[in-house]
Amino acid sequence: MSLPLEAETPAGTLARAIDDVIDHTLAQNRLVGTVVLVSQKGAIAYRRAAGLAERETGQPMAEDTIFRLASVTKPIVAIAVMRLYEQGRIGLDDHVTKWLADFRPQLADGSEPVIRIRDLLTHMSGLSYGFLEENGPYVRAGVSDGLAEPGLSLDENLARLAGQKLVFAPGTNWRYSLSMDVLGGVIEKETGVQLGEAIEMLVTGPLGLRDTGFNVVDRQRLAAAYADGETEPRRMEAETFVTALTGSVKFAPDRIFDPKSYHSGGSGMAGTARDVLAILETVRKGGSPLLSRQTVDLMTRDQTGGLRQSLDPGIGFGFGWAVITDPVAAQAPWSKGTYRWGGVYGHNWFVDPVRELTVVSLTNTAMEGMWGRFTVELRDAIYGALR
Repeated sequence: MSLPLEAETPAGTLARAIDDVIDHTLAQNRLVGTVVLVSQKGAIAYRRAAGLAERETGQPMAEDTIFRLASVTKPIVAIAVMRLYEQGRIGLDDHVTKWLADFRPQLADGSEPVIRIRDLLTHMSGLSYGFLEENGPYVRAGVSDGLAEPGLSLDENLARLAGQKLVFAPGTNWRYSLSMDVLGGVIEKETGVQLGEAIEMLVTGPLGLRDTGFNVVDRQRLAAAYADGETEPRRMEAETFVTALTGSVKFAPDRIFDPKSYHSGGSGMAGTARDVLAILETVRKGGSPLLSRQTVDLMTRDQTGGLRQSLDPGIGFGFGWAVITDPVAAQAPWSKGTYRWGGVYGHNWFVDPVRELTVVSLTNTAMEGMWGRFTVELRDAIYGALR
């Protein structure tokens, strides 16, 4: 059951609503385990660790369980970029070649366009992901999505990526991509240290967070990784493929233990729900001590000029996350200005600044925990209770 609440909604409505969603999801074997944290008006309104961190040993889920974060890494790296922006070390319109001189992917016609920092932050760079196209050019060239290929260096992966044609001219369209991995390379060049050290210096260190980084601080607390199965989630093996959209996501859960694996700015971190909540709440409250309110406002506005709307009506993209521009068009109860994203290992989060609400849901089950029925039921239960 849920732990004692620090901030109770009337008659425990919120707790009962979320408990019901978690309980029936676990009973239906759609998730192995989860940690859900809800903060409202700066206080914890709900907290619960439920199910199992590792099914095979019966290890229960705990609030301090560590998860492979996948794309929950992206907002953390975006915050680091914007800290360097505020320090005058990175400009949004600077060319990526200022730091990565050899990163010069071409368009289909052979021309070499300029890729700006803002193009990378918004996924308007013209780059892509291998999982978006089954056996496409990225897969054939061995480009890593940052989730597999243990031991691959950043320089080698960027070289492979730069050798592929851009899918559109930078700044003219939107496509989810390895842009944040490229920004990881920019951060490393600018700071002179590996990305993990830079993130500790720029983000987690100032907040006093010690459980989240590009390695696992305590393997005993690491959740096992599972994927959707026919009757129950199946445990991921050393190499596991999971169907997603028009291709397959390739997972190598042990990648994070290999010190030679590059620090993927898009998917390489591991951490706890409490740390993720602390980072998101820092942004929601205005950014201090990491960012100014003006920079947070910049990050949380749609920066795509509406170009993402054809893919997701009512949802644009800021710097590091999606932004709700029209809740009616999005057919969701979020307030306008809500920002959100997830992680392919099974995570989902959103920040509703109008309601002063931050929700973090980390699970050990892909894809149910990222975009399955659980995420919709959880969101709707929260807003239903708050009404």
